[in-house]
Amino acid sequence: MALARINVTNGRLAEHRTGRPVEIALAPHLPGTAPVIVMIHGFKFTPGGGRNCPHDHILSLRGDNPCWKARSWPAGLGLDTSDTLGIAFGWAARGSIWQAYDRAAEAGRALARMIRLLRDKAPDRPVHILAHSLGARVALSALPYLRAGDLDRVVLLAGAEFRATAQDLTDTPAGRRAQIISITSRENRPYERLMERLLGGPARGRCIGRDAPGTPNWLTLPLDADHVLAALRALGHPIAPPQHWVCHWSSYLRPGVFSLYAALLADPSPLPITRLRRLIERPAPQSARWRPDWSQIPLPLPGAGRAAG
Repeated sequence: MALARINVTNGRLAEHRTGRPVEIALAPHLPGTAPVIVMIHGFKFTPGGGRNCPHDHILSLRGDNPCWKARSWPAGLGLDTSDTLGIAFGWAARGSIWQAYDRAAEAGRALARMIRLLRDKAPDRPVHILAHSLGARVALSALPYLRAGDLDRVVLLAGAEFRATAQDLTDTPAGRRAQIISITSRENRPYERLMERLLGGPARGRCIGRDAPGTPNWLTLPLDADHVLAALRALGHPIAPPQHWVCHWSSYLRPGVFSLYAALLADPSPLPITRLRRLIERPAPQSARWRPDWSQIPLPLPGAGRAAG
């Protein structure tokens, strides 16, 4: 197992805490053929930011952070017991949502430089991405700066990006080759609508969780749909149903999800995208369980940020 911690600061890529250049920091980890999984956090984290440092939170292997949202991604993916190289990618995502949204695109360009380094130095290692919230914008923003085949699979958790922007970013050589799986749920709907209100406009359209790009290699996997949960359970991936009406973090906190993500990011994956697409295109009858339809609720939403506690 190897976990490298790489940050981008003012466009420069360096190892967390040591400050070593990315080329030196990654060099000992590059031999081999196992996949590389780049993990990208979202809004409100920043490297070295005390309790807001992602490397001591969701991107840590230790699992000793007392925050209720601090589920270890590397441990959840089984990186502590495999030959997969995990890269915890940190970027400055604090400040206002407008500032973080702009910086996510800048971080994406730096991410592309790191991925090209990986592909040049370790061509036998496929590169995958797992990204949450604005981390999805970081991942998608890297695509125009990559070559076809540089990136294999991208799993976006409650991705905070707009359909029109995602459409442009995936209409690139790397974007047309990568397999992109967008994990969605109605639990995140108020946050999507709030983002559309604050950052959107007619040209950008809806967020990708509500309106996916029409890209053939893009698959939206709704984890609030009964037939999807039933099919995943039959495939050996039992995932708990939604546990909150409103929760921006359920895509990595809900019991069972990391078994699915580990399978999606394995090489080769036991869950090819074609199989998953058939799974959601032929839904079984829905249960009668009631769910709130947040799309009909006007914004602002009082207390939306506190409802998932």
